[in-house]
Amino acid sequence: MLAAALASLALLAPPGWAPDREAVNAFADGRTGQVSFAVRTEDRLWGRSPDTVVHSLSLVKAVLLVAQLQAAGGRPLSTAQRRDLPAMIRESSNAAASRVVRRLGRARIERTARRAGMPRFRLAARWGLSATTARDETRLFLRIDSAMPPSHRAYGMRLLETVVPAQRWGIAEVVPAGWTAAFKGGWTDGPGLSEYQVALLARGDERVAIAVMSTGQPDHAYARRGLRGVFARLLATAR
Repeated sequence: MLAAALASLALLAPPGWAPDREAVNAFADGRTGQVSFAVRTEDRLWGRSPDTVVHSLSLVKAVLLVAQLQAAGGRPLSTAQRRDLPAMIRESSNAAASRVVRRLGRARIERTARRAGMPRFRLAARWGLSATTARDETRLFLRIDSAMPPSHRAYGMRLLETVVPAQRWGIAEVVPAGWTAAFKGGWTDGPGLSEYQVALLARGDERVAIAVMSTGQPDHAYARRGLRGVFARLLATAR
């Protein structure tokens, strides 16, 4: 699989590429709520309030995926792991995530996050309330495939690349031609809701990690149009 092959290559930015922050900021300034984002390549970071701390919501499930695959190492995944990981990543099942948390324990999960470059991460008793930032999420995703053991790397990346159609909004709607996207989203319900997505975009040996966090949103439809608008403007020059 492409993702497995990429892990052994140098990580490069698209030649001459930079996100259009002016266009993104103008778009975000005209909307309800707050938007923070980070865009990361091997040697650059662009952002808007990238260190704003938010509850991780279902973004933590990407950390859980990596931690579970690391715990398995070179051994085959168990029946329970094969049941829970696709449900947790592709369908964003909270019940599956809770089972993974119980199996792994706090220490292993937090160690995985620290090794991935997420110094602010602490697993909350209610895992969706764990703290994260756009900056830290892009640190995780830029090298998320290489954080997985080789024996399970293709499997783990395939889960992130095949999120179910009902959850393929935002980044999934604007991936530039020729690029692949591995991503995870998170969201809340009720007034003032939050919608997030973090993604790794790859094309050959080029890769870009992007995290967009929107909070204080009036409803899901509005929030998801906002995610799409931010990602589209950030990626407008990634051709």
